[in-house]
Amino acid sequence: MSDRQNDIPATGHEVIQGYLKTLDSSPGVYRMLDEQSRVLYVGKARNLKARVSNYARPSGHSRRIARMISETASMMFLTTRTETEALLLEQNLIKQLKPKFNVLLRDDKSFPNILVTGDHAYPMIRKHRGAKRQKGSYYGPFASAGAVNRTLNQLQKVFLLRNCSDSIFESRTRPCLLHQIKRCSAPCVGRISEADYAESVRDAERFLSGRDTKIQETLAAAMQEASEAMEFERAAALRDRIRALTQVQSVQGINPKGVAEADIIALHMEHGQACVQVFFIRANQNWGNRDFYPRVGEDVDAAEVLEAFVGQFYDTKEPPRRILLSHAIESPDLMQELLTEKLGRKVEISVPQRGEKAELVEGAVRNARESLARKMSETATQTKLLRGLAEAFGLDGPPERIEVYDNSHIQGTNAVGAMIVAGPEGFLKSQYRKFNIRGEELTPGDDFGMMKEVLTRRFKRLQKEDPDRDKGMWPDLLLIDGGAGQVSAVHEIMAEQGVEDIPMVGVAKGVDRDHGKEEFYRTGQRPFALRHNDPVLYFVQRLRDEAHRFAIGTHRAKRAKSMGSNPLDEIQGVGASRKRALLSHFGSAKAVSRANLADLKAVEGVSEALAERIYGHFHEKG
Repeated sequence: MSDRQNDIPATGHEVIQGYLKTLDSSPGVYRMLDEQSRVLYVGKARNLKARVSNYARPSGHSRRIARMISETASMMFLTTRTETEALLLEQNLIKQLKPKFNVLLRDDKSFPNILVTGDHAYPMIRKHRGAKRQKGSYYGPFASAGAVNRTLNQLQKVFLLRNCSDSIFESRTRPCLLHQIKRCSAPCVGRISEADYAESVRDAERFLSGRDTKIQETLAAAMQEASEAMEFERAAALRDRIRALTQVQSVQGINPKGVAEADIIALHMEHGQACVQVFFIRANQNWGNRDFYPRVGEDVDAAEVLEAFVGQFYDTKEPPRRILLSHAIESPDLMQELLTEKLGRKVEISVPQRGEKAELVEGAVRNARESLARKMSETATQTKLLRGLAEAFGLDGPPERIEVYDNSHIQGTNAVGAMIVAGPEGFLKSQYRKFNIRGEELTPGDDFGMMKEVLTRRFKRLQKEDPDRDKGMWPDLLLIDGGAGQVSAVHEIMAEQGVEDIPMVGVAKGVDRDHGKEEFYRTGQRPFALRHNDPVLYFVQRLRDEAHRFAIGTHRAKRAKSMGSNPLDEIQGVGASRKRALLSHFGSAKAVSRANLADLKAVEGVSEALAERIYGHFHEKG
């Protein structure tokens, strides 16, 4: 690849015209930059010179493109060997740079899978998210954690596979509650043979692979056999398993017979907004759907939106063998080639016109249309609330980004700070942040000290990552849980950071600490309240409650992790059985840490070398 940039003053199509003499017909990627060298747009071209010459024309452009051209002060070019390489580079740069004139996929979370582990005599079945590093079979993606949990819940009833960790499995001496409620066959204590358990695993994998035609027949035959043998309890258990299997299939709704594996991607656009619905079809089953709201302009066409979505969506996800689209994209041949190369086997992209595939796409389009209508209604309400908030708090205009802070701890232990973010589109959960309170000089329960640490860390990072405040990372309003004292302390903290131009409001519970009697505090102004039925008051309550929920949840997770940790887990060579022997011998991990070398050597299963390692772990630190 080659990279070249010219520095030409002024802006507009004349600037672009100046680049034509330096370009040839190579494929590649171009970037359009404004006067501050911020990237306005990233595009690909089969022929760079031909594409740029279109932008050099003084007229004939849509409003969006004309505005983009008028702001262009310079351009950058990267030539590539192939058009497919240009497409890949374009999508990577869009995700990295987030140019304001590109279609941008804003929600890019990973999707969960079901994992049947392959590194144990009695495999477990569980939800998995992230890189597929563990040995085993993966089934997915599912559209949400809820879709996975519902399926796992029913699969446990049908196949009775364990979901406990290997360490818990090794330490069991009697069946757990799941066995008693008929959701696990209790292989941990030998209630099922390894061969029978392996058969259950094979049945579960056949079901998840879409090869489940005989599972219900087998269960029905076994139920009939048990009934004839007067084993009514066993027959009832088999009946419950058949019902659970039927329920899995019925709740999925769409179960296409002619489509074994596909992603159905449908687009609906209206009033400059777009919704993309993605349905996941795997093993002839519907594994859920998810809606996305990419950033688009008023005059962007469907082909550009869908191509941008497909390219960015599969950048970090494995594509299926078939992708069914509601609209044609600009470069289907290149996208198909790119995804085929990524998957390692052929990926087919099509826009079905008739038959079952067309019906599936039509259903997805209907979902996209209904989802966008709901979203637009919610956005209109949210816009009205933000205008009301600006009026109530004397802001210059409706805030685009509100940050709400809260702390959580129990007598100072496991202290965490939490920040939630809201804006015109509601809660922005991908922007939430947690802060593990690190200040060792803080006294337990020092809420002012904790808030100081949180805000200091937050605004130091902002000044480092977005010093010019042009990336949309800075808040327009801070909401703090507290009254006059808290507001005064936060004002001092912000002044120390050199940030005194961001409005900040303290929200105190008010009389009797009741909902609806909140008082609002601002620096240098008298506190005030809103009338009890004001929608803005309810809005602020929701913001504060969400921050409190997030802070409490984060604190509980941290506390649970610290309570569940055991210092013996850190010692190499101490597995489940040796840990059990040590705890049985000494009574607690604390007693193990205080034991002398001779006592450690006396524990059954602990060798002299391991005893020395344990002793050294607790006595040779620092």
